[in-house]
Amino acid sequence: MSVLVCVPVYNGFESTQRCLHALAVASVSAPFRTLIINDASPDDRVAPMLDAHALAHADTQTRHNAVNRGFTWNVNQAFAAARTDEPICLLNSDALVTSGWLDEMLACIERDATVGTVTPFSNNATICSFPDFSRAWPVPDVAEGERIARTLRETPADPIDLPTGVGFCMLISAACRLKVGSFDLENFPRGYGEENDFCMRAGAADFRNVLCPNAYVAHEGGVSFSESTQALMKVGAERLLAKHPTYDAEVSAWIARDPARDRREQLALKLRP
Repeated sequence: MSVLVCVPVYNGFESTQRCLHALAVASVSAPFRTLIINDASPDDRVAPMLDAHALAHADTQTRHNAVNRGFTWNVNQAFAAARTDEPICLLNSDALVTSGWLDEMLACIERDATVGTVTPFSNNATICSFPDFSRAWPVPDVAEGERIARTLRETPADPIDLPTGVGFCMLISAACRLKVGSFDLENFPRGYGEENDFCMRAGAADFRNVLCPNAYVAHEGGVSFSESTQALMKVGAERLLAKHPTYDAEVSAWIARDPARDRREQLALKLRP
């Protein structure tokens, strides 16, 4: 099964370089093609870097927006570009994949047709974070990231249900995408709540949102948020709750149960020197 990996890019020259390098060198068996969408990055180094990457790697396409459209619009372009039977993986341009990442995530939807979205473990992915979700943890170096990924693969476990996936790296099955539809551009034009809304809609359509306990993808994440970003996050949260009044309660209940705790503790024990 081939996968369309969508990487929306806005500036972040160095982090995007690291993301694309990891995507190119991480060992996976699953075939995939990559769609990179440059959302009118004002950093003039970005466009030629992306074009050079696409030229050097087969099955990679770069699109350059003439004006800034926002994350949600870009994701919907990937939805439109995907083949009917093709899962989509949304990958932030500051995410760092590891060996086996896509194989393990894809296995979740291949083994269970009710799985709609899949999120891997990460250092910085809210409820999918390791060693715990109390805060964002530092990005491990390449060797440590690979050691974590290898340990997860060598001790496989079943997917863990989530109230919502986490959009830094989220695989969406073709069946889920076709039934649930695109991201809500009207309510979340700049992002900030769009993947949570999609996952709630997926759940309402009888699809599962799951944590893949056998894959690891590091995430650099934002160091700080500007006032404008904080305002967008606030609006996004308000609109999310307006559409899905039970969202906060469902997430809080999941956190209280913490069904991923045993898996995290198992991994921490195996990673001890």
